[in-house]
Amino acid sequence: MKLWGGRFRKESDRLVEEFHSSLSFDRRLYRHDIRGSIAHARMLGRTGIISQEEAQKIIDGLRAVLEDIETGKVEFTPDIEDIHSLVEQQLIAKIGAPGKKLHTGRSRNDQVALDVRLYLKEEIENILSLLKRFQETLLDLAGEHTGTVMPGYTHMQRAQPVTFAHHLLAYFEMLQRDRERLQDCYRRVDVMPLGAGALAGTVFPIDREMVARELGFAAISENSLDAVSDRDFAVEFCAAAAMIMMHLSRFGEEIVLWSSAEFGFIEVDDAFATGSSMMPQKKNPDMAELIRGKTGRVYGDLQALLTMLKGLPLAYNKDMQEDKEALFDAVDTVKKCLTIFEPMVRSLRVNQAQMAEAAKGGFTNATDLADYLVNKGMPFREAHEIVGRAVLYCLERGCGLEDLSLQEFRDFSPRISEDVYDAIRIENALGARRVYGGPAPEAVKEAIARARRRLES
Repeated sequence: MKLWGGRFRKESDRLVEEFHSSLSFDRRLYRHDIRGSIAHARMLGRTGIISQEEAQKIIDGLRAVLEDIETGKVEFTPDIEDIHSLVEQQLIAKIGAPGKKLHTGRSRNDQVALDVRLYLKEEIENILSLLKRFQETLLDLAGEHTGTVMPGYTHMQRAQPVTFAHHLLAYFEMLQRDRERLQDCYRRVDVMPLGAGALAGTVFPIDREMVARELGFAAISENSLDAVSDRDFAVEFCAAAAMIMMHLSRFGEEIVLWSSAEFGFIEVDDAFATGSSMMPQKKNPDMAELIRGKTGRVYGDLQALLTMLKGLPLAYNKDMQEDKEALFDAVDTVKKCLTIFEPMVRSLRVNQAQMAEAAKGGFTNATDLADYLVNKGMPFREAHEIVGRAVLYCLERGCGLEDLSLQEFRDFSPRISEDVYDAIRIENALGARRVYGGPAPEAVKEAIARARRRLES
């Protein structure tokens, strides 16, 4: 039974039915569709648009349909157009004529907008919870490694010493911004469109405020055209999701690098690695690689929504059916990746000795030597030049700055004295960076405490 068949003389072609149907993917909205329909039916009865008795029959019937779907009694076939049609058909089959009154004062256009918003509100809360759990794991791991020295990099070249804890906190901050973006996005999802009708509202004296209260919406859409034709809340979510994936991908890339023999900073737990069908020695960080690869899917979901919407006149157009698969994929991908990433990071084995050894190479204390000369009264640009020549001297001799004799140092500048060795010692150089937000162990401990307070606020 089509919800719109009265104007047509013949049935849809079978190929059209299959092509047109969205039931294969929008079926996941059944709970949200029934929840919205129950609120709508209760409002219709309360306002006298239908009788209270009819409203109660509809509500009881919808609850029975929900139970049938969840117990597998309902068949999802491609001749049914969408989840809204299926629920209504099942309702009418159960309670007869009163079921035909459910759609009074609404359209599938405002109905689907409602369902997607209800769904996305729920999923944003789920993702926020996953992000918070991941942040907690990062803080726990950082707390164990405030004294674990490692090289920080620029251009993938060793640059200056940091701690592993400080490096982990960088990802905490990225995820914190991700949570803030989702929380902000939630405000624009939390707007109730039901009552907009197909595009121009309804002549019936509906109570939109009542429905919004029952469904837990903070606001009601201000314009009926916008309410049914807007999907920028979905675009905004996908943009936030794309940034979450970008952050996971960057972290995943570092896990891939750090677990290689060339770095040897970490070892991925066996539970989150795979082997080779040919090379028995291999232990591959496949989960990190796969998450890195799945980032492209979510970027594609965002691009699909933007492209779908870019040329649409107001109000609803069938193109907008294409919003769901992209949105659902973005939600599913982010949730799966976060669910895998958090325990993978929690179970990492950290090679502190290898990190510390790497921090000593690559002249990561060169800037500290320049700062030492500045503290002796030399302009920084002059100090930079002198240290650059000292580094070249060491490269030619295959040694580090800390290996130079005092006389060799003084050949570069008479300002250098015995205290230079303390100044360029990696642990001392790191400990001196006590600036707010810096990598010194004491500064990092304070940052972890602040981060825990922010997470719980």
